[in-house]
Amino acid sequence: MADNPQLATTTVVAASEAAYDVLRLLAKRSVGDSEVQENCSGESIVNPGKGDLQFSFWISVALGAPSFLAFCFLRTRWATLYSARKRRLDSLIGLPTLPNTFLGWIPALYRITDEQVLASAGLDAFVFLHFFKMSARLFSIMFFFALTVLLPINSTMFPSGDGVAKSKLQVQTRSLWDESSVDNNGTVTQCTDLTHNDHPRVGGAKLQMFTGSYLAFTYFFTFLTLYMVNRHTRRILRIRQDYLGTQSTITDRTFRITGIPKELKDENRIRQLVEKLNIGNVVSVTLCRNWAPVDKLVADRSKELRELERAWSVLHRKRQDILKAKQEQAVRSTSFSVDQHDLLDVEDVALGRSLTAEGINLLPPSLSEELYESYRPKLRIWYGPFGLRTRLVDAIDHHEERLRQLDGHILTAREASYDPADLAFVTMDSTTACQMAIQALMDPRPGVLLTNTAPSPSDVVWRNTYASRNQRRLKSWMVTIIISILSVFWLFIVAAVATMLSLCTIKKVFPELGNAIESHTWLGAAVQSGFPVLIVTILNTLVPLLYEFLSYRQGMVSRDDIELSFVSKNFFFTFFNVFFVFTFAGSFSQFLPCLKEALQNITLASQLLAASTLKLSNFYICFIMLQTIGLVPFRLLEPGAVFLYVMSRVKAKSPRDFCEMRRAPQFSYGYYLPTALLVFILCLVYSILLKGYMVLMIGVIYFLASYYVYKYQLMYAMNQPQHATGGAWRVICFRIILGLCIFQVIMAGIIGLQGTWKVTPLLIPLYAITSWYWYYFHRRYVPLTKFIALRSIRDDLINESDDDIININNASLSDEDFEAARRAYFRRGTTLDEYRERDAKFINPSLISKLSDPWIYDEPPSGEGSTTQSSGASSPSGGLAVLAPTPNLYSDNDSFRPPGLGSSPAFDGQNRGPSPSDSNISLGDTHIWREA
Repeated sequence: MADNPQLATTTVVAASEAAYDVLRLLAKRSVGDSEVQENCSGESIVNPGKGDLQFSFWISVALGAPSFLAFCFLRTRWATLYSARKRRLDSLIGLPTLPNTFLGWIPALYRITDEQVLASAGLDAFVFLHFFKMSARLFSIMFFFALTVLLPINSTMFPSGDGVAKSKLQVQTRSLWDESSVDNNGTVTQCTDLTHNDHPRVGGAKLQMFTGSYLAFTYFFTFLTLYMVNRHTRRILRIRQDYLGTQSTITDRTFRITGIPKELKDENRIRQLVEKLNIGNVVSVTLCRNWAPVDKLVADRSKELRELERAWSVLHRKRQDILKAKQEQAVRSTSFSVDQHDLLDVEDVALGRSLTAEGINLLPPSLSEELYESYRPKLRIWYGPFGLRTRLVDAIDHHEERLRQLDGHILTAREASYDPADLAFVTMDSTTACQMAIQALMDPRPGVLLTNTAPSPSDVVWRNTYASRNQRRLKSWMVTIIISILSVFWLFIVAAVATMLSLCTIKKVFPELGNAIESHTWLGAAVQSGFPVLIVTILNTLVPLLYEFLSYRQGMVSRDDIELSFVSKNFFFTFFNVFFVFTFAGSFSQFLPCLKEALQNITLASQLLAASTLKLSNFYICFIMLQTIGLVPFRLLEPGAVFLYVMSRVKAKSPRDFCEMRRAPQFSYGYYLPTALLVFILCLVYSILLKGYMVLMIGVIYFLASYYVYKYQLMYAMNQPQHATGGAWRVICFRIILGLCIFQVIMAGIIGLQGTWKVTPLLIPLYAITSWYWYYFHRRYVPLTKFIALRSIRDDLINESDDDIININNASLSDEDFEAARRAYFRRGTTLDEYRERDAKFINPSLISKLSDPWIYDEPPSGEGSTTQSSGASSPSGGLAVLAPTPNLYSDNDSFRPPGLGSSPAFDGQNRGPSPSDSNISLGDTHIWREA
């Protein structure tokens, strides 16, 4: 399919027409020709009315205001959730402790500087937050001109607000339900009719004012956006080079070689090859091999280990319940005997109750053992020919035996030799030598000995390292094909749902229901403005989960690359399916013919897009309003983390399950950045139009609110697992340039709608300038977002001691001290990366990780990695002590760790110990929100 574009296009068109015919047939059957009495205009499908904006505002306030107030109330009470990262952060970093007052945390958060963001959250967080800061500044300037200059011009040209009445030549847009959109010859109505539907028109002297002002501000806003992007790109690149040039982690000293020929697939040969370049000494070489068998064994062992721990937990819970019932019965009998003046003394009864409360077994040993044996969990296994025979076995004994067998197989597999792959990690003795190798061509043959930056050891997806290049390329192509198919799928689903949920459609299918909704003001506003925005919000929430799953199946070696790929995929869905599909959703029955004609006529495409954009201004205002006032404050509550905790709590049985609930939520840029980019593009598109001042005002509030919400989460609440590289900035800039292109095309269409197509060629230089800047950015700036310049590497700062760190908030610092403080903050930020990667190596964890014992205790271990059982532990079988997952099992003691947590592949898959920068929050049972 990839080699035959014509066949692929024919297939997509055929599938689209088939899906359209099916939807149309279903609609025709459900309605009937006799019931179709009116046509639904495109505007009536997804565009809210003027009065519905007020309803959308109050709905957004109803969601956002309680969320914000609830967060302010719960922030100090649920500190283990909403201050998880701060509680784990080194005090030397100097991150301010937020006041415990209701609103006092806001000024303190405002005073946090960029240097503190770099030091405590890293480069990725700084770049992410900088995008929101830049956007707020840009749209503040645009809002000023839109309010003071463009609003008077638009009000003069279009005094009626939404445009003049329709002319006699205007043709109503046909809907999905209308059979009359096809004539007797089967020819679909021309899509040029859509461009004449209810858009503002001017004439005479106003036309010259319209054309001149729109052309001028299209140029002005384009140059202003490019200036802001270029200015902030230079600043970010300077900070990135300073930040990465002062650290020397194993990641910074390691590069990745792909395309290794067969004759060089040996560690010693690769070492000799690199050292012959005379760029530095090689510290280590890790040649990836086909470790699939040992990886599978370790994964199977992790599964068996969890099953064994859960079986012990189930047994111990049942045993405790029975013993507790028997003990209470014994205490009641003893109390009754005391009441009857038996021989027992009251002090003995009190002692018995005390022992019972402490969990001491009061039953005879024989009875306790009998109860213990009778309630051991059972497991049904299948065996024999074709697995048709079955029997019940003791679950604990079965899992212990399987664990013992797997341990032996793993030890044997680790000693075996495996076929080498075409990928290796080479660690040099300095960052300079590593960067020289990365930025050079090592072999004259194409595709051979290609060098690239290496991910951190914790970010390596080892199962993809030993896959061949063709396998990784095939996975990438397959995911791309799936994304393309899904795009066509979402195209029809989104448009059909948007059509079916419109008030006009409801009146045609269910006339009584439609009339009842229309007669009720608030209910009609909810249907007209709430349903379309609700569809967009739900899709933006659920579809990224699927795209994240596909990104991890694309065969990439680095989790950082996976994250950037996830951002691109999610943005593609958000931009294409939300912007374009909802723009054309009002004329769904004519979408395909319009698409065919638009692909052949760029003028018609621009005109059609401009007409639809004008009609949907209220819809996108409602969308941005819901994001700004409703969802941004709602994200402060971290609903995803709370939901995952509830789901984990329902399924948790073993101590390991409960411990994993303590982990801090991870901040994924792929979930939040695409929506922000869509809002950015919408603000650009509507900046000059009639309601541009309103869109820009809400956009400024959106970016300011998002900046502080994400700043709080990145600094205090959530973790970023990836190694900081700042690579998201190039993704952001390319999407901004794409938004500029869309903005210019729409403005050309809007100018052309007034019949002034002779003026639109004046925008051609603007297209050329934007395209040139795209090329310029790719050639000049992209390399600096991937590599470290050799002059930026500061070996004199790498050895700087932590004792030299200066408090940058000290107002009495001189200029030299302030610069030293800035470098010290850089060092503190990189020290976090260095500490996280301390003792890390580029070795598959399946080859070196400790085969940890089952984590089963009556009490938590006294220290990290301790395997000593507590004195009160009972080990009835297998020498294992049992831990009951009682409600008060976990506390906020940060030193509480399971044995081998840092090396167990069941936890992090890394060959390193637990990092103090990794936040572990207690989401634990009845006391999870109590302050430690």
